[in-house]
Amino acid sequence: MATVQMKTTLGDMTIELDADAAPMSVKNFLEYAQNGYYDGTIFHRVIKGFMVQGGGMDKELKPKPNNDPIINEAANGLKNDRGTLAMARTADPDSATNQFFINHKDNDFLNYSGPSPDKIGYAVFGRVTEGMDVVDAIAAVKTTRHGYHDDVPAEPVEILSVTIVE
Repeated sequence: MATVQMKTTLGDMTIELDADAAPMSVKNFLEYAQNGYYDGTIFHRVIKGFMVQGGGMDKELKPKPNNDPIINEAANGLKNDRGTLAMARTADPDSATNQFFINHKDNDFLNYSGPSPDKIGYAVFGRVTEGMDVVDAIAAVKTTRHGYHDDVPAEPVEILSVTIVE
């Protein structure tokens, strides 16, 4: 287990990462964190009662360059329950790079339910252990449409830093 401290403009969270269940996802996330990659990115997609997504765009909603995609680890037995951290991806199951989301509620439909691309799910690799009030605050912000992006916070919610604690 590794632990990170995520500081945001709405408060701080402590997140425990499960390297036993999701070694590639944790390694990927920690590499971005160690390089200061997440500093200054925003939560760019916020849907109350679903999830808050961030880690890949700056305040102008410009995507930051990312590393190569990783293999989807959704079959690791971890569930997309409230407070868990999972890798965001496109329709391609093995497309996760820099973006992640925190589940605002239990999202069973995002869990692994089989090996076919439409059932593979989203890989959970951590859990918020302190600061769910911050996740709730992020989920409660007013959102708007910005260009072709929906559910964008009207006022940016910035990730100030992600620091590896242990």
